[in-house]
Amino acid sequence: MEHMKDDAYRLREKGGESEKITINLGYVDLGRIDLLVQEGFYSNRTDFIRTAIRNQLTAEAEAVKQSIVRHTLELGLCDYSRTDLESLKAAGERLHIKVVGLARIAPDVTPELALATIESITVLGALQASAELKSALAERIR
Repeated sequence: MEHMKDDAYRLREKGGESEKITINLGYVDLGRIDLLVQEGFYSNRTDFIRTAIRNQLTAEAEAVKQSIVRHTLELGLCDYSRTDLESLKAAGERLHIKVVGLARIAPDVTPELALATIESITVLGALQASAELKSALAERIR
C-alpha cells in the first residue's frame, strides 16, 4: 500500500480531473465578481472562484496538514485494486480507508471482496466505485 502515498502527488499534477460543485452567491457578490472579470483580473467567474479557493486553502494549509496527521488521513489519490484487497483478505487484515482527495476502488472488485476487507470508508473529496460496490458498503461509508 506504500505506492498509494506516491499517487497522492500525481493527483496534483492531473489538472483535468475535477468534481463539479454548485454554490449560491448573493447578487452583490456575483456582481463584484463580474466586475473583476469585466476589468480583466480574471478570465471568467470560474477562474475567480478557483483562485479564491486556492488562496484560502493556501492560507489554511497548516491547519489542513495538522488535521490530516491527527486523523491519519491519506492525502491525494488512493487506488485500491482487486489484488490489494485479495492480499489483505489472505493476511486476515481489514482496511480503514481515510482519504482527503480521491479514493478509487477498481471496477473488478466484487462486493463480496470489499465487504470482507473494507471495514470503513471516510473520504473528504470523492469516492469512485461502482454503484453496486457503494450500495454494498453503504453502512461503512462515513
